[in-house]
Amino acid sequence: MSSDTTTKNKITIEFDDQTPRWFMIASITWGVVAMLVGVICAFQLNFWQVNGHIFEMMTSWLPERFQFKSDGIEYLTFGRLRPLHTNAAIFAFVGNMMFCGIYYSTQRLCNARTFSDVLSKVHFWGWQLIIVGAALTLPAGLTRGKEYAELIWPLNIAVTVIWVIFALNFFLTLKVRREKSLYVALWFYIATIVTVAMLYIVNHLQIPTSLVHAYPVFGGVQDALVQWWYGHNAVAFFLTTPILGIMYYYLPKAANRPVYSYRLSIVHFWSLVFIYIWAGPHHLLHTALPKWLQLLGVFFSLMLWAPSWGGMINGLLTLRGAWDKLRTDPVIKFFVAAITFYGMSTFEGPLLSIRSVSALAHYTDWIVGHVHSGTLGWNGFMAAGMFYWLAPRLWGKPLYSKTLANFHFWIGLVGILLYVASLWFAGVIQGLMLNETDATGTRLVNEFVQTVDKIQWLMLFRAIGGTLYLTGFLLLVVNIYKTAKSGSPVNETREVFDDPDMKKDQMTWGAAFRNDPVTYTFWGIFFAILWIFLPPGASHMALVVTLVFAYLAVKRFRANTATWSKWYDDVSENYLPFTVLVIIAVALGGVIQIMPTITVNRAANVEDRLQTLYTPLELAGRDLYVSEGCYNCHSQMIRMLVPDVLRYGEYSRLGESIYDHPFQWGSKRTGPDLAREGGVRGNDWHYLHMLNPRAINAQSRMPNYPWLFQKEIDFKVLPGKIAVQQRIGVPYPIMTPDEIEQGAREQALAIAKTLVDAQVNIPVGKDEKEPATETEARDHLASKQIVSLIAYLQKLGSSEPVEEVEAAPTKPQGIMPGIPDELRVVKPEVAPETEEN
Repeated sequence: MSSDTTTKNKITIEFDDQTPRWFMIASITWGVVAMLVGVICAFQLNFWQVNGHIFEMMTSWLPERFQFKSDGIEYLTFGRLRPLHTNAAIFAFVGNMMFCGIYYSTQRLCNARTFSDVLSKVHFWGWQLIIVGAALTLPAGLTRGKEYAELIWPLNIAVTVIWVIFALNFFLTLKVRREKSLYVALWFYIATIVTVAMLYIVNHLQIPTSLVHAYPVFGGVQDALVQWWYGHNAVAFFLTTPILGIMYYYLPKAANRPVYSYRLSIVHFWSLVFIYIWAGPHHLLHTALPKWLQLLGVFFSLMLWAPSWGGMINGLLTLRGAWDKLRTDPVIKFFVAAITFYGMSTFEGPLLSIRSVSALAHYTDWIVGHVHSGTLGWNGFMAAGMFYWLAPRLWGKPLYSKTLANFHFWIGLVGILLYVASLWFAGVIQGLMLNETDATGTRLVNEFVQTVDKIQWLMLFRAIGGTLYLTGFLLLVVNIYKTAKSGSPVNETREVFDDPDMKKDQMTWGAAFRNDPVTYTFWGIFFAILWIFLPPGASHMALVVTLVFAYLAVKRFRANTATWSKWYDDVSENYLPFTVLVIIAVALGGVIQIMPTITVNRAANVEDRLQTLYTPLELAGRDLYVSEGCYNCHSQMIRMLVPDVLRYGEYSRLGESIYDHPFQWGSKRTGPDLAREGGVRGNDWHYLHMLNPRAINAQSRMPNYPWLFQKEIDFKVLPGKIAVQQRIGVPYPIMTPDEIEQGAREQALAIAKTLVDAQVNIPVGKDEKEPATETEARDHLASKQIVSLIAYLQKLGSSEPVEEVEAAPTKPQGIMPGIPDELRVVKPEVAPETEEN
């Protein structure tokens, strides 16, 4: 790892800059892919033909013999491409950028070469193979059906293994470091590594049914909570904390100024990693999630304003005395704009967690705009600034063109502002129109499709904004390529002092944890948790005790400031105790939120309704629904809001999705909610709607699904799927494989008969024979995937009354104030003989 010794304690080391160079190239490459797919998805929401018919559109101007003809390409629909876009943007673009920044900065902050070149290479190539696997499986419809966690189980295992290799390499580099104290950036890297590992493993617990399919062990409300505990904190600890670490290293380097406030960075770090983990439930406001969890999410989300803006202020004030560089240096331009977007996004996030604001914004495009202001504005601009700063150092030549970099900044800024502003307006318009009622408050004013038509121009501007952003990024590709071509790969060498007697990592576990800071923090948090869970009276006492401990901690700190400061200085010189403290801080919130739902999410503890089990055929249809990515556009959760109840029916109960593995509550309504779709329309309506949505509504943006009418149901896999469902707690009765298959075939034949009776058009494949009789037509349809999907759609909303329900209070708990009595659904008391009838 090191070369010739020049003096007694002075050595020359050569940093491994090949690894950051590789990750940088990979990030730029996958960034283009992610943004291109994102632009395609944006245009799909304006023009349905882009869903699987894009090549037909592109060749329509050619002579007929050269035109591309097809019934549609299943791999290019919005439901298939949207997960590819999000995973490519998060794990391929930002992930590779994060690894690039961490590998480069960690070596400098530790004054040591990365511990193992072999581990670095395995990490790089393993991560790229995972991304290629995702790029192949997601468009093929192989997905887990959970946002930001769609990858199938073999890829999940690969991600875990590669992450462990990355963590091992990182922590062993900390162990051999030649710097006594851990710099701020390393704190954020540590938090990223341990928290992402925890989140990823818990949310991806599953039992496989085949090499490419599995069911998550969590279901219903518990799966919803675990998913958004993961989903929210994937944003926090994959898209935020590592990028903050990068900010704390690269911004001072670019500005040639020290970080504004070390003390503020301490407060920023610890408050952020502790508070962020609790905020996930704000994604599930007004749903069947228990009310206390919703309020907990809101409370901690609002608290995030302080640490988030503390970090933004610390970043911007680092530029004190260097603001003149903003006029000429594109790197500073990108960093300042990125930090500003970080501040804007972290203000908007807590705002959207307020219940009244969530009632307007949730399920609309406002949320999509919020996410992209963070991903493209914060992550994308930080990536561009870091790449422009790194390129001359990695290839030994000045940046090819600052003018081109400045042009990239302005076209990218205009693009992201146009993108985000369009979605802000679209989201507010959607929310207002969908929630609007007449003067009596009992009738809706607008149909769902009217909102789609109303925002079509805004959606087009969104696509144009995304195209501008992509264009700017392509300028970065040219600039970095020209810079690399003009130079050659170089690895920095540096003379460092190697002091074998340096006292680091010698803190005992007792010294780390048996002290005033840890003691007062532990008991303060303990009684604060009791305040949340205890009943009135006892909770008030717990609150008083919490405040007493807070007062005593402040008093003790003022009396022994030097002792408390010395303890933290010692901890920051010992990476293992520091890491354990981080693990405790982030694990606490997850355990307290998730564990109680283990008892809540049981049939014995539900409200007045319990979900009816899916038949084997319906389960096959549900898996098809997930595979096609329908959850990207349709929710299955009617919120406790008057407009939702008026539009879709009674609000969704906790027990009505208890056996859903995975849950399908959704996060965006590009189309209407489907929670109570079953029985509302006939089988022939669903058949025609999937074959050609324009036959139902001429303005529909939904793609055609002709392949569902050609592909056959795989009845043979159903016994294995039912067996796994039984293992994860779904109370299916004991059935033989023959009984499962026979039941599915009989139900398929029954649905097919209704379609034949309705005289639907039956498309046939090139190698298939046209059915000559009604029996042949029925048998033909009964084997097709469309029948299983219809079976599933007709089951949605099906439930059974719980036989023993406690007497309901006058006003049901958890109902949002303002719902009229006639919309509140309480199981009526009936005579025993009526129940028997």
